[in-house]
Amino acid sequence: MLHGLWSPGSGLVLWHDSGEGAGSGVGGVPEPLGGIVRGAKWRHRVEVLGEGAERVRVRGHALAPEGAAGVLLQELPRGEVAGDLRFLGVVARGVDRWVRAGRIVPEVWRDEGEWWVRWRLLGGQRQRAWLAELAVAMPAALQVAGRPAELLENVVAELTDPIARMRVSAGEEAGSHPLLSALLAGTPLESGSHRVAAVLEDWRTSLTADEPELVLRLLEPDGDEPGELWRLEVCLRTEGEAPQPVLLPGDPHLMRIAGEKLAAAKQAYPRLRDLPGDVRSMDLFLPTEVVMDLVAHGANALRSTGVRLMLPRAWRIAAPAMKLKVQSPAATETAVGLKGLVSFRWELALGDTVLTPAEMSRLVDAKSDLVRLRGEWVQADHRMLAAAADYVSGRTDETETTIGGLFAELSAHPVIGVPLEEVSATGWAAELFDGERSTEPVPDPLGLKAQLRPYQQRGLAWLATMSRLGCGAILADDMGLGKTVQVLALLLHEREKAAAAGDSAEIGPTLLVCPMSVVGNWQREAERFAPDLRVLVHHGAGRRSGPGFDAAVADSDLVITTYALLARDVEDLKRQHWQRVALDEAQHIKNAGTRQARAARLVPARHRLALTGTPVENRLEELRSILDFANPKLLGKASEFHARFAVPIEREHDENAVTRLRAITSPFVLRRVKTDPAVISDLPEKIEMTVRANLTVEQAALYQAVLDDMSAKLKAAKGMERKGAVLAALTRLKQVCNHPAHFLGDGSAVLRRGHHRSGKLALVEDILESVIADGERALLFTQFAEFGNLVAPFLSERFGTEVPFLHGGVAKQRRDDMVTGFQAEDGPPLMLLSLKAGGTGLNLTAANHVVHLDRWWNPAVENQATDRAYRIGQRRDVQVRKLVCVDTIEERVDDMLKGKSQLADLTVGTGENWITELGDAELRELFALGAEAVGE
Repeated sequence: MLHGLWSPGSGLVLWHDSGEGAGSGVGGVPEPLGGIVRGAKWRHRVEVLGEGAERVRVRGHALAPEGAAGVLLQELPRGEVAGDLRFLGVVARGVDRWVRAGRIVPEVWRDEGEWWVRWRLLGGQRQRAWLAELAVAMPAALQVAGRPAELLENVVAELTDPIARMRVSAGEEAGSHPLLSALLAGTPLESGSHRVAAVLEDWRTSLTADEPELVLRLLEPDGDEPGELWRLEVCLRTEGEAPQPVLLPGDPHLMRIAGEKLAAAKQAYPRLRDLPGDVRSMDLFLPTEVVMDLVAHGANALRSTGVRLMLPRAWRIAAPAMKLKVQSPAATETAVGLKGLVSFRWELALGDTVLTPAEMSRLVDAKSDLVRLRGEWVQADHRMLAAAADYVSGRTDETETTIGGLFAELSAHPVIGVPLEEVSATGWAAELFDGERSTEPVPDPLGLKAQLRPYQQRGLAWLATMSRLGCGAILADDMGLGKTVQVLALLLHEREKAAAAGDSAEIGPTLLVCPMSVVGNWQREAERFAPDLRVLVHHGAGRRSGPGFDAAVADSDLVITTYALLARDVEDLKRQHWQRVALDEAQHIKNAGTRQARAARLVPARHRLALTGTPVENRLEELRSILDFANPKLLGKASEFHARFAVPIEREHDENAVTRLRAITSPFVLRRVKTDPAVISDLPEKIEMTVRANLTVEQAALYQAVLDDMSAKLKAAKGMERKGAVLAALTRLKQVCNHPAHFLGDGSAVLRRGHHRSGKLALVEDILESVIADGERALLFTQFAEFGNLVAPFLSERFGTEVPFLHGGVAKQRRDDMVTGFQAEDGPPLMLLSLKAGGTGLNLTAANHVVHLDRWWNPAVENQATDRAYRIGQRRDVQVRKLVCVDTIEERVDDMLKGKSQLADLTVGTGENWITELGDAELRELFALGAEAVGE
């Protein structure tokens, strides 16, 4: 006998109880079903109910909803067709009746990156009652694929559109409106959007508004004794009216509607079944545990059936949160650092209510997630509440310690799952915890040849306060917000203040360490904004050492050197009496074990300052390394930090760990972003877009060869060898996507017979042609120096202009000349930069287009590069294009990055090592070459 099963995602699956799936013995089945059965291949594997109700797997034949609609609408004979398939036919014919009655509407939905239009049933009380009756009558054999109500919803949703298309003719109006055209032709809706979808849904809802709505109103018990029952009042509400309880006996029509809708509600949320009821109404009585589940889970299930749940007015959902109160003496003019004395106490709050010790004890003893507090019913996680209360109960009295000891307490004693919501402080500690908001304003120094913006004035005041308190600091402003001028203003402020007090000799020089690529930038900025500062550049083969260096430092206000020389000349640098050591682009010490990171920690100074637009690029340990320079031992040992913060935040997304880390680090980190209107309002727009290129046939062949080679190596590789094979393949695939000559390294031509060998480079040429035609300029970034050496000559010849290429091998003077030349009014229209050498510290606002030729897959690093153009001084909108090749790993990782959320305000970037942790099957799916990769 022929059976049918509905499989969500596959449609109608036919199977035969002979177990062979053959078409024999079904000669009495009419067409078109008979022909389908006889010609079926029976390749679909499906799980069905066998004898004794055990589940067995048989071979079946799957029909998509379009084909299933035609089969199910025909009359199916009893002798040859089982009851399960005939039941699906009943459902299909029921859908057909609704369609013929005009009870259908169009809906807009999104699938595979495009908007589509399809028919759906109008809905309403009559259709819900029809579905409820069908759910009761559904054969057990069909329920193997899902619960009756859910399965029916899927069947009806999938069959409505093809059945409606059978009955609705395109006629002459098909082209009169884009939505109608897309609906009737089955093509994507170009003008589709979430707004269009919402408007259609609102319209559909309005068509059934004449039906009373079922409202379940939860009424609190009269007392707050354990075990009291809550009343769930069953009400009907018409449009514009208040909900009215359904009394017994009452209006038969309203009683019938309420009964049908309440039955559907119980079907959607079964915990409403078998509850005691009221003889004078349809109301139900709920124990507290059912009330909790109803609010947490049942409300969503009820909402899906059009039933609204109303909670009591004196009800709120609150999460327990910790608060920390810190007290310290009034603001001081002397450095206190991490040894400054403070007193503190803990508080526990539910929402905005700070709990007394007696209330904490009572709530913990209640052992329920639903408690009465100060006349209100409060829903809170009892386990979290008990854990927090246990921690706070012994810490409500004032405890005296150092500020460093307080941070050690925050670091070492977490309360799992309970966030630290607020830290409030008095005295000098308020200046530390409230950051720029509570610092005393500092006037612009007289020697500063610039007008500071308001946020820069606040930054100067914060830096001055941190220096006065003797606390290390991280100025983590976005790239382009002027960290350099804020530091120069700080140096001038200190000297002018000391001169006014008559002790200018007490202010020692500042050592500024930066990448070699921005040494010239610091020189130029100092000459421009602070010409009175005595600047010494410690760089080059002829740099001073020994006593000569000591004398030169003593006669300077600002000494500029590089990270490489910091490690090499650390003995000379350690001898000096530095007022401050400042690290620009401080992510260069993100690995605490490197020579330059160790050297930075060895150089003594009264004050330590780190400057970076990306305090975290890939891992939180990078933040620990930078903070360990600014405030040694603040975050403990690397192993402790890894266990207490890195693992809980990066792997488990522990909100408590995030809030504790923020509480410890935020006093020492000032972070402002360009997108905040309170920071900068006159910066133009940044328009980011992903631009897709197709591979050429040559690229596709090379791409597949790399995949085949990787697959062969993975079969035998383990551990680090496997990771190395994956990363090597990843690099080679990027090279293939860039250009065959880049991958092959054979010095072959960019073009072959006048045609592009790389779809990506062809696209770049088109983009740049438009940029140059409009009289604008562009920066192009690549992570591969060899690709830059390939592209620069091609672009220079193609556009008849010099295309400078700034990379790690370019000498300092040549770098400075490139930057100056590009910024000049008659500078070249294009500049090519390696991501590593040109991604930080440079001011290249002459360009208003940025093109990322290949992807580093780390948003923080890519944004740094983009910010060479998108920074103060830019007057035009900046267009950022990130190139990826279609249906390759580039496009798939780009899609994943777009959907990646960030943890709180901690920018945990995305590198590439995570790819090596994927299994072989996941790797094949991520790396695979898709069908759409190759262009025409």
